[in-house]
Amino acid sequence: MIYNLAFIGFGNVARALARLLIRKQDLLKSKYDVIFSFTGIATGRHGFAVNPNGLDVNKALQLIEKGQSIFPLSSFHVQDSLAVIKHSNAAVIFENSPVNTQTGQPALDHIRMALGLGMHAITANKGPVVYGYRELTTLARSKGKIFGFESTVLGGAPVFSVFRETFPLAELSSFKGILNATTNIILSRMENGESYEDAVKFCQSIGVAETDPSNDVDGWDAAIKVAALITVLMDTAFTPQQVNPTGIRGITPEMIAKAKSEGKRYKLVCSVEKAGGQIKARVTPELLDSSSPLYGVMNSSTGVSFRTDVLPDYSITISEREGMAGGPVETAYGLFADFVNAVTQ
Repeated sequence: MIYNLAFIGFGNVARALARLLIRKQDLLKSKYDVIFSFTGIATGRHGFAVNPNGLDVNKALQLIEKGQSIFPLSSFHVQDSLAVIKHSNAAVIFENSPVNTQTGQPALDHIRMALGLGMHAITANKGPVVYGYRELTTLARSKGKIFGFESTVLGGAPVFSVFRETFPLAELSSFKGILNATTNIILSRMENGESYEDAVKFCQSIGVAETDPSNDVDGWDAAIKVAALITVLMDTAFTPQQVNPTGIRGITPEMIAKAKSEGKRYKLVCSVEKAGGQIKARVTPELLDSSSPLYGVMNSSTGVSFRTDVLPDYSITISEREGMAGGPVETAYGLFADFVNAVTQ
């Protein structure tokens, strides 16, 4: 079966996904009889392109990476992301616009429209999960479609699906971990003597931090991930504002050097505990010693430990690979997995 695909947002993650789809297209055809065509792309800086008969995605990748507009690839004129969704004749949209930690928009409207038009909607954007989880899952179910968001936390590692499929009726009581790779890289590099500014630039150079790194370094990316986990796994609507994060800007080289001399290190730690019907959540830098399981989580590695009423502790850790910094490729795989699950169910 042929599936038309539309991309809303075509940054590092979406481009990694496009390349992954191309690399896996023969396997998708041979194993699942799935064929796909790219029919819509919306970007923030390089314009919009729609062609229901198929876009040349390799050309789109080339144009964007040269800083040029993709408009010449379009078969007719579109001026915004909603028009791309409406006119792309897509069966699946991948929503990867920049995260708005305060409202979830415009990603929330993108996914709402796509599901309403009978498309599968797959995202790495935490906003729609936090601000629209119940509405969007209900809408998807009513249309017989999938609202997929496995990539929103820990990239390509299964978190939500593990609980959904292997822990039926387990009650999550607490979790603790490191959920933001960017801050972990920055703190790790500062521990090795690099300045904060140079560590941020490194993260930007490898695609794990945006031009404006505020969401990462001020703790909002970690906070919205915490809110997403609470919203889905604890079945309780929660926002990053309720987490009220503290970021890492206040961690100075002198503080890091002193901690290192004492055999300790700073980490941006996410912690949640549910007790007496109340949920307490925090994101804040913590000074850890070697007895903490998070002490050895370095560079781009991330991880989280869950405690439930049936299993005392369940941990997921994403460790960096030699020569890799993590980020777009791993997140793209989570999107790809959601796509495969959606079209082969």
